[in-house]
Amino acid sequence: MGVTNRILFICTGNFYRSRFAEAVFNHHAELRRLPWTAFSRGLAIHLAEGTLSPLTLQALEERKIDLRHTGPDRNELLETDFLQSTRQIALDRNEHLVMMHSQFPAWAERIEYWEVPDVEFQSHLAALPEIERRILRLLEEISK
Repeated sequence: MGVTNRILFICTGNFYRSRFAEAVFNHHAELRRLPWTAFSRGLAIHLAEGTLSPLTLQALEERKIDLRHTGPDRNELLETDFLQSTRQIALDRNEHLVMMHSQFPAWAERIEYWEVPDVEFQSHLAALPEIERRILRLLEEISK
């Protein structure tokens, strides 16, 4: 089945949460043969170092989710990313709404926001399972 819809996951560094969301979504969408794919971007990728958070890597390995389900590197969010996606979700309203208003004011109130704080504010042991739960609910919603 071909891909007809794209979902965009947005976080700060495109290093931890959004990359996990992208991989989990793509893994399960592929298993369910849904015509959806996810990609992820960051609002401030200069704030993170490296390609992928070790916490994300470990969580994906534990779930047996192949790294091909996430992009090979971090990517800065661009206006075209909104236009090339069917649905857009920022991972934490408290953190990302202000950044969205500053960088992409036309989109700030048009996208969805979840409430999954970055690792400095919530342990990955709570945050990543919360993202996974939300992804599975999202997949149920779009498969109806």
